[in-house]
Amino acid sequence: MRLVMNEPAERMDRPYARRWWALLVLCLSLLIIVMANTALTVAAPAMTEDLGLTSADLQWVIDGYTVPYAALMLLLGAIGDKYSRRGALVLGLVVFAGGSVFGYLADSATTVIAARAVMGAGAAMIMPATLSLLAATFPRAERAKAITLWTATAGLAIAAGPLVAGALLEDHGWSSTFLINVPVALLGLVGALVLVPPSRAADRGRIDYGGGLLSVVWIAALVYMIIEGPHFGWGVNAVTAAVVAGAGLLAFVLWELRHPRPLLDVRRFTDRGFAGSNLAVALFFLAVFGAFYYLTQHLQFVLGYDALDTGVRMLPLAGAVFAGAALTGLLTPRVGMKWTVTAGMVGGTAALALLTQVGSGSSYGDFVAPLVVLGLSIGLALSPCTDAIMGAFPESELGVGGAVNDTSLELGGSLGIAILGSLLATSYSGHLSDATAGSKLPADALSTAQDSVGAGYAVARGLGDKARQLTEQAAHTGDPQQAERLRAQAGQLGDGARQMADAVGSAFSDAVAHTSLIGAVILGVGTVVVALLLPGSAKPVDEPAEEDKELEPAGARQGRS
Repeated sequence: MRLVMNEPAERMDRPYARRWWALLVLCLSLLIIVMANTALTVAAPAMTEDLGLTSADLQWVIDGYTVPYAALMLLLGAIGDKYSRRGALVLGLVVFAGGSVFGYLADSATTVIAARAVMGAGAAMIMPATLSLLAATFPRAERAKAITLWTATAGLAIAAGPLVAGALLEDHGWSSTFLINVPVALLGLVGALVLVPPSRAADRGRIDYGGGLLSVVWIAALVYMIIEGPHFGWGVNAVTAAVVAGAGLLAFVLWELRHPRPLLDVRRFTDRGFAGSNLAVALFFLAVFGAFYYLTQHLQFVLGYDALDTGVRMLPLAGAVFAGAALTGLLTPRVGMKWTVTAGMVGGTAALALLTQVGSGSSYGDFVAPLVVLGLSIGLALSPCTDAIMGAFPESELGVGGAVNDTSLELGGSLGIAILGSLLATSYSGHLSDATAGSKLPADALSTAQDSVGAGYAVARGLGDKARQLTEQAAHTGDPQQAERLRAQAGQLGDGARQMADAVGSAFSDAVAHTSLIGAVILGVGTVVVALLLPGSAKPVDEPAEEDKELEPAGARQGRS
């Protein structure tokens, strides 16, 4: 057996024998780039405390990864198509591992943000390469099944990130959550060279670098606007980004319409199935990332679970994703993607609707059903959409196809965190103000508590600590009157601490319910639009499509969409 797999997928006269092992490598590569974001959600409190991060710093620690990741995917996907898809995967894993080491060594907000940006650039190489290599390696008859497993891996990573990070945070600092990527990336790198066949487009031609540059500009500006506006206000930076995004998108579309070999043929979006599939992916990840953003906070801050316990309690989501993926493998060939995708989006809407029942007395048990329904919905809806998006591209543009799917995913996720996160913060602040109306809490303490649920509980702890200090002073003073005054002050502060903690928990629970309602409305309306866009099944169950009648070698599919 050859140590390094050198036979290109396009030259094989039969399906690659070790394609399922290759899929394992591709899924492993996908796993770490999704975990890089979800693991950060449980490491953020420790990082904030250690580095003294402001809310703006923390937001850019999270989103410093997102901007280069989303902006670079289209161009890097096209470069991978032309030169080497496996090479893009390998280089991406090296860059990602390097950024992770940089993050492990970081000791300030600036260096952590820079490390996350390097990781985002690596992820922009890895993500489209995984899908393009999958499509190039698997015959059409097996591609849907392979994409289903790929999608299920993304669902697993959503829950695995907090679990692994939580386990590390039991005995190590927040920086260890960066280092876990390194051995996985190295394993993926070795696996890519040994098990994944090289692949590149036979007739890609010259790359449309003009369109690539415009895509980087408008997507980066759009993501920046999505982050900056809702979180930091619609000042000069956000408005400028909005103008650049709009102008850049218009220039990109006009350029691509006139270019003889465009980076992305934007006319594909006039196809209902293609447009509907991309919209479904974006809307679904808007809901998933937005819900994940506030569910992890509720479990950690309101219900008081530590990082590891939070990760364990997200596992029902991962298990349900695999169950949903198994269901879509059975249902889609029988009823068509329109119905499985619509059913998945209806399920996602129902999961968010269930979260509107969250209240101050809710326990973890109240979250299990929404997590399970959301996981089942992810498994049902996403793999048929990904399969449809990839199927719209010829062999020469598989990397671009993967990038389009992943850009829709990332833009949806960014919108989810920005829109639902902003609504959550506004709702929480308003509910907390109402809950503490008429109290004798200091105005500056209330203002600080309104910043976030973590800040609110920190204020409550601070009041409690001060109450205990006054109680100790009263016990050691020799003046009875002074001792009485100190005990009275301690009692007031203790009551204030309890009142603040109760108010914070109640306000955040109400904010989760309110934000979930808005999310359910957005996804519900989107479900109707997607259902109208997606075409019905074009073939009966017992009549396989022409390309499914035999397991074609990858090389026989060139030019097929």
